[in-house]
Amino acid sequence: MDFIHSDSNDQADPNIAMATDKSIIGGYGGWASSLIGDIPSLSFRNPQISDLNVWREKAVTKTQELLSSPLKAEPKVVVEKKYVYDGLEIEELSWQLPYGRSTKAILLKPKGVTKPLPAILALHDHAGMKYFGYRKIVKTSDDQHPVLTEHQKSDYGGKAWANEIAKRGYVVLVHDTFTFGSRRVFYEDVNGLNWGELDVSNKSENDPEKPEHIATYNRWASEHEHVMSKSLFCAGTTWPGVFLSEDQVALDILSKRNDVDPNRMGCGGLSGGGLRTVYLAGLDHRIKCAVCVGFMTTWNDLILNKSFTHTWMTYTPLLPKFLDFPEILGLRVPLPVMVQNNNQDELYTLPEMKKADQILKDIYAKAQASDKYASGYYDGPHKFDLEMQKDAFEWFDKWL
Repeated sequence: MDFIHSDSNDQADPNIAMATDKSIIGGYGGWASSLIGDIPSLSFRNPQISDLNVWREKAVTKTQELLSSPLKAEPKVVVEKKYVYDGLEIEELSWQLPYGRSTKAILLKPKGVTKPLPAILALHDHAGMKYFGYRKIVKTSDDQHPVLTEHQKSDYGGKAWANEIAKRGYVVLVHDTFTFGSRRVFYEDVNGLNWGELDVSNKSENDPEKPEHIATYNRWASEHEHVMSKSLFCAGTTWPGVFLSEDQVALDILSKRNDVDPNRMGCGGLSGGGLRTVYLAGLDHRIKCAVCVGFMTTWNDLILNKSFTHTWMTYTPLLPKFLDFPEILGLRVPLPVMVQNNNQDELYTLPEMKKADQILKDIYAKAQASDKYASGYYDGPHKFDLEMQKDAFEWFDKWL
């Protein structure tokens, strides 16, 4: 059996076969790739599946079962502070979930608007920076932390994109999610970790905003991610499931505001925010328009090439037997979605990004909704720059 993935006709050459059998898991790559097959069992691309609604109900049910989202909550929202900055009315919010420390969030909207507006749940990235959450994509004063200034310069064209889209006439909510920012794992709350890079015996929460302390925390949190993921699996849940739960609570909060039109809500984000967009937009159809940035490929790309570049937060065990990765987002068909890719993105291979793009095009075409799907390819590394923001914002404007 030939396990090579290639767009060429050179597979009969045994030398090429030998070379391409190499993978990030060695000679086991071809075997592992073969376990999921070309078209998973619940793929809408299966020729025998014709009824969109029947398929979606079955596929969503299976996906939710495997995600095992643990939370249904309606927390009380506390308004900590209100002020105006950069032409926006800003609210600092918090709410307490049944577990962990209080969630901090920022809400932004154009100054002086009284009628209900469309809304965006803006999803912050991962970036190996768990010390920060929502602060990575907002700006609430001229006195911004230098680490955040640099992050927005390198990944977002020097802009706080949540602010920029709020200025276009949206209510925008950005919240810290599980293990980031206010929801991060604190050293003082960890018990029994005294091994290698996980050792917290000489770590302190004192003066945490110092850049060197932030860098130390982020390194520690990267190592701790393995521990958290294993513990979540042992608890019978998944990291994407926890993300989905917490993002849906935020969406609940956003939808119930008097200044929001609940029939015109969208979501989007870069990288880890793109990952969260895949699951939230795929499974919660209150999201009427979505933009996934810098997080689209196939499971096969992760099996053979790139799982080492990705967080544990990506994976839902057993789901690849039923849906390829882009098909999670495709569960929202025929609702609009845009996927933005970077041609030199180090987190994926370009052929598999294009394969994922084609899978989504096929899904939307089969549902007779090709106009509701858009994709773009941009030169450069992993980012959500100003050109990409312009296209994303216009997509939101078109559908919301």
